[in-house]
Amino acid sequence: GSRCTARDGLPDPTCTPGVADPRVTQANIHETICRSGYSANVRPPTSVTVPIKAERMSAYGYTDAPANYELDHLISLELGGHPSDVRNLWPEAYGRSEWDAARKDQVENKLHDLVCSGQILLADAQRLEAADWKVAWTKYVGTHGQGA
Repeated sequence: GSRCTARDGLPDPTCTPGVADPRVTQANIHETICRSGYSANVRPPTSVTVPIKAERMSAYGYTDAPANYELDHLISLELGGHPSDVRNLWPEAYGRSEWDAARKDQVENKLHDLVCSGQILLADAQRLEAADWKVAWTKYVGTHGQGA
């Protein structure tokens, strides 16, 4: 059977703990993640991500269409998540619950804005995403009337 179990929009913390890219530090955020186009520059090509997605779907026991999932960086690229470490990648379902890929994208954008404007530290934002991004969504997105 599968080794990994996702629970209501969160990956298995043993299989997908989240891994930061050591090349991104608090000291260099304005040359890295806060620079326009950064994520596109570090995003792995599909030749890398397609096999990872297949392997991760198998690990999580998903046998339906790959199109039903986004290969998600748990610590997002825009917050300095590792681009290709499988411990930072998991098959995030679309539309399975309110806590889906679209909602996680909202919190990724908000945390990126907070880090780049100096309101929270990079390491804190990374930890929020890795530990429970739903808590961060509720704190930073949902309570400000930008949700749903």
